[in-house]
Amino acid sequence: MGIAILFALFGLLLLIGVPVAYALAAAALATLLYLDLPSIVLVQQISAGTGSGSLIAIPLFIFAGEIMMRGGISERLIALASSLVGRLRGGLGQVSILSSLFFGGVSGSAIADVSAVGGTMIPQMVKRGYDRDFAVNVSITAALVALLVPPSHNLILFSAAAGGGLSIADLFAAGVVPALLMTVVLMITGYAVARRRGYGVEAFPGMRAVLTRTITALPGLGLVALIFVGIRAGIFTAVESAAIAVVYALLVTTVIYRQLNWRGFLQTVTHAARSTGVILFVIAAAAVFGWLLAYLQVPAAAVELLQSFAHNKTMVLLMIVVMLLLLGTFMDLAPMILICTPIFLPVAKAYGIDPIHFGLVLVLTGGLGLVTPPVGSVLFIGTAIGKISIGESMKSIWPFWLAGLAVLMVVTFFPGLSLWLPGLLRG
Repeated sequence: MGIAILFALFGLLLLIGVPVAYALAAAALATLLYLDLPSIVLVQQISAGTGSGSLIAIPLFIFAGEIMMRGGISERLIALASSLVGRLRGGLGQVSILSSLFFGGVSGSAIADVSAVGGTMIPQMVKRGYDRDFAVNVSITAALVALLVPPSHNLILFSAAAGGGLSIADLFAAGVVPALLMTVVLMITGYAVARRRGYGVEAFPGMRAVLTRTITALPGLGLVALIFVGIRAGIFTAVESAAIAVVYALLVTTVIYRQLNWRGFLQTVTHAARSTGVILFVIAAAAVFGWLLAYLQVPAAAVELLQSFAHNKTMVLLMIVVMLLLLGTFMDLAPMILICTPIFLPVAKAYGIDPIHFGLVLVLTGGLGLVTPPVGSVLFIGTAIGKISIGESMKSIWPFWLAGLAVLMVVTFFPGLSLWLPGLLRG
């Protein structure tokens, strides 16, 4: 009965529009009271959930990303991408996709990606004669690449939700090949759609301009190398790399680019603090929810249930992906990771699925929910920037969404794609 109360109340609160964090906390408190457990457990688990040292990396990476976004890095990355792929059919769409790969390595956030790159590229595409729905759809799906490349906040969150025993360096490395695959597949899709609609290409600026733009963008791209190489080589931990990233971002934007002024810095601090507060509130509420899942033995029940339906790894992965896709339509990615990891990770381990591989599948599956109504935060931001309705976007997003789904299926059923690079770097 306790499990029914926990999930039924949580689902009901979500349906009537209660924010996820409040729904998690309210459902957990009601279940605690029903089970006649002391309400102090709520406070204890909230404290325990936000007390993990590895979580310090998340607000620091958010801060570093905000600094780089407001300090001129996005414009330079877009200029570099334009010189590299602008000549392809649907040039500005291709620029948006490649820019998202570059900027994702700086921000680690799909929302920051669509805000920075989409905020710049969508108006430019509309001005150059591209349809608004194409401009929005290519930008919001490209933002999903940011979920997979270092310093992805969601991969750090998955590590924490898994108990902190998974290597963040391995998770970062595991996301590189899937991110590149997603970029290539979206670019091919963008090319096909652009050709059907008769979009043009951008003029090649010349090798001199390519070299100049590459040199200009290198200080920003250096942040990716600093984070990835530093953690992978064991020079510093994820938290230490996040702190170094903040200092590096400040130096690049104030000394080299000289675009971050005092007013911009204050706006950066405010926005980063607000984003951090929201994420930590969700983490705190999900910690209580997760404790109750363990107390009520939900993970064990999930393993037993899936074993009654599926008898091999492939079927289990397929069932988990389908369930996650459904959950992603009405749940944001962070709470989804925090709730689903303690339920499905034991199932994955029971069937011999590598936890690193499972983490990539979980994050990528939840990422598709970010561009799917009714609770698609990246979709909302993109359509607001493009000044079109969600319905208009949904009518023509399907080629890009199916491209993302195809990448998800390949990553899910060919684990070597995500596990090859971590294994190579460990060896």
